[in-house]
Amino acid sequence: MTYIDTPNQNKEKAVLAGLAADSMDLKERSTDESLDELEALLETAGGISAGRILQKKPTPDPRTFIGEGKAQEMKALIDAEDCTLAVFDNELSPSQTRALEEALGVRVLDRSGLILDIFAQRAQTREGRLQVELAQYKYLLPRLTGMWTHLERQAGTSAPIGTRGPGETQLETDRRHIRRKISKLEEELEQVRQVRSTQRRLREKNSVPVVALVGYTNAGKSTLLNKLTGADISARDRLFDTLDTTTRRLKISDTLEVLLSDTVGFIRKLPHHLVDAFKATLEELAYADLLLHVIDASNPLWIQQAEVVDELILELGAEATPRIEVFNKCDLDLSVSHPRGDDIVEVSARTGNGIDALIIKIENILQKTKKRAVLRLPYDKGGLLELLHREASVLRLEYLDDGIEVEAVLNPGTYGRVRDYVVTENS
Repeated sequence: MTYIDTPNQNKEKAVLAGLAADSMDLKERSTDESLDELEALLETAGGISAGRILQKKPTPDPRTFIGEGKAQEMKALIDAEDCTLAVFDNELSPSQTRALEEALGVRVLDRSGLILDIFAQRAQTREGRLQVELAQYKYLLPRLTGMWTHLERQAGTSAPIGTRGPGETQLETDRRHIRRKISKLEEELEQVRQVRSTQRRLREKNSVPVVALVGYTNAGKSTLLNKLTGADISARDRLFDTLDTTTRRLKISDTLEVLLSDTVGFIRKLPHHLVDAFKATLEELAYADLLLHVIDASNPLWIQQAEVVDELILELGAEATPRIEVFNKCDLDLSVSHPRGDDIVEVSARTGNGIDALIIKIENILQKTKKRAVLRLPYDKGGLLELLHREASVLRLEYLDDGIEVEAVLNPGTYGRVRDYVVTENS
């Protein structure tokens, strides 16, 4: 997709709002920093901020979320700036959204809706579009009643922010039709998951390690993949530039080649519908041999961003996977300190500084996780030979009088199942 920078006069204007309520979870509260990120999301979607409001109160207002007085203040700002959109940093209930649209006289989006809109613009592959469409329908289902009747749903990047995605014909149907659509999309994504599972078994059989790039959005994952593999993946300085997983081969050494996969970036308050929809893609993290957690070393909030990524890695069941923390953008003038350690590497994906050290670190860790061994299997253990052909890389096979001698490269799980028959090994 070609990215065309829209002149400001043609961009949709919006007022941003957030709530920091004492009763809210700390991670859900809005701050100046989270509103900065919301503004960047708005710009990514093709809009421009005309102002912002940060409300602090003990509890969210059940009707207007930010309170009647703040809603009137926001309405005055919207009218003064001639805005057509209000974007909230927090998640709104369907009734709050409707009440705010009545009070403000413009369309209202929460952070989840804005992120979904960006994903609707960016998804290019069939799989990516299926994932985004599923997330949108799950987001829209509780919001159908009276919420979208005044909107003409459109496709394409020229549509107003928050109106890209499923067409009006789908949205004016009843909930049963939407639920049927969700079920169909889930079935199609399950087929995707099965295909990925088959591909994964083939990789394991051929003993091709998988290294997955993970990180906060705009940390530089795609730029790093390009620098490592010589690929030409779009890598712009904007949020969620990569949605569709990209995999490239990377030769680490004369004896080691890996598959390097770029994944969608994470972000604070990432809609659960999106995490669920992208499970078919993101579950690859749990099966990767190594994670490269790419961190923007120039960002003062890198600790909070890294924590968001760590939490999602835990949610996806990949917390036990070996990991290297890659502090990227170290060519910039850094006023931010970060830790040092055995599993930490400083790089600049833009200039290439530190890339050689990263490759050495990848090789060292992967060599530790794979074991090359010679096994002697009794003839009545033919099932283990099948297991080795399926899950390991068999280098040599010899039928002897007292059993089957097999030389193979094994992953830790497979090695544990055949450990009793190991004659010699080289880690």
